[in-house]
Amino acid sequence: MKKHLFVYLLLLLSILLAGCNANTDQQPAPTSVPLANPQTGVSDNSNPVIKPEHPLALPDGFGITVYADGLINSRIMAFGPDGHLYVSEPATGRILRIVDVDGDGLSDEIEVAADNLLEPSGIAFYQDGSLYAAETTRVLRLSDPDGDGYFEDREVIIAGIAAGGHTNRSLEFSLDWKHLYLAIGSSCNVCIEQDERRASVMRFNTDGSNGRIFTTGLRHVIGLAYNPKNNILWVANMDREGLDPGLPPDTLYGIYIDADGGWPFCHAGRIIDPDFGKKDSCSDDLLKPEYELESQSAPYGMDFYSGEQFPEEYQKDLFIALHGTGEGDSAVGYKIVRIQFGTGKREPVRDFAAGWLGEDGIPWGTPSDLIFGPNGDLFLSDDSRGVIYRIFYIP
Repeated sequence: MKKHLFVYLLLLLSILLAGCNANTDQQPAPTSVPLANPQTGVSDNSNPVIKPEHPLALPDGFGITVYADGLINSRIMAFGPDGHLYVSEPATGRILRIVDVDGDGLSDEIEVAADNLLEPSGIAFYQDGSLYAAETTRVLRLSDPDGDGYFEDREVIIAGIAAGGHTNRSLEFSLDWKHLYLAIGSSCNVCIEQDERRASVMRFNTDGSNGRIFTTGLRHVIGLAYNPKNNILWVANMDREGLDPGLPPDTLYGIYIDADGGWPFCHAGRIIDPDFGKKDSCSDDLLKPEYELESQSAPYGMDFYSGEQFPEEYQKDLFIALHGTGEGDSAVGYKIVRIQFGTGKREPVRDFAAGWLGEDGIPWGTPSDLIFGPNGDLFLSDDSRGVIYRIFYIP
């Protein structure tokens, strides 16, 4: 009996030692870790996280993961009626669909929804499921009649947009689906445009008819977002270069029909342009910015938060991706900022996510577009790294 017990104990000991050695030899995946992000202190245990290449600073309770990578020049995003995230790639002429098959918060498949396009930038889904895509010189309405996920039917609904200069074309539907807004940047840093549609936001019927300039004098708008609380369309404007350091600021406006932002004669409603302005160029009739952002911080995509995942203090806030410009001492932007709209009073612009600018002043990423997903996550594209991030909150 004692002999059998001794053999049994030896066998049990050998099994335990083998298990320890096996655990010692196993190596974790190089980028995937449990949802306990050492950069944020967030802990959840339910979904995996792929850490960004460098640490990013977020408020307490927030975490960030690489949702998809391996993209090229990933720019503007939209969620489709299928619940999947779509993103334009101007450099490749494609629109991609990013699919999370198992619902773990990480992409599993990247599919081509449309290709052979000319620098597609702005994308937006209409209520009937058709996908509007803005090329440099025209806007297309794409459809997928056979339901295979590839938008093979294409109809030109807006044409003749001037090429050159700022080539991004952003799209936004009105909340009642009656109108389509198109932002067309300037052809230059500062000049008198030959085409009055440049440096403006235009409004069309959704079939492309009855186009008219909605607001003019906005040098370069990429960020367009409706405030669902009051049905006002907000824009983020990148102003001219070459003035005194820190001037003029980039600006944020709530726009309306027949408004004029002043470019190229006046900037931010108060700075007379030294090349084209006159003493009365900054008149009281001009559109005045609701907020000023740091000069040359380059606001790109923006979106209002209307979900329920983030804490109450973030409800109804506006989030803006600052693409950034410059390096070293002249570097500005390269972060996400937030403006509180739910307090009923004017609030300052606050940093929300930062760290794409290294301590040496060299940026390693460029925040581009941001959009909130169906479950309240914040998705952010980076057009220089070909990455899409997902920012989440865990109580």
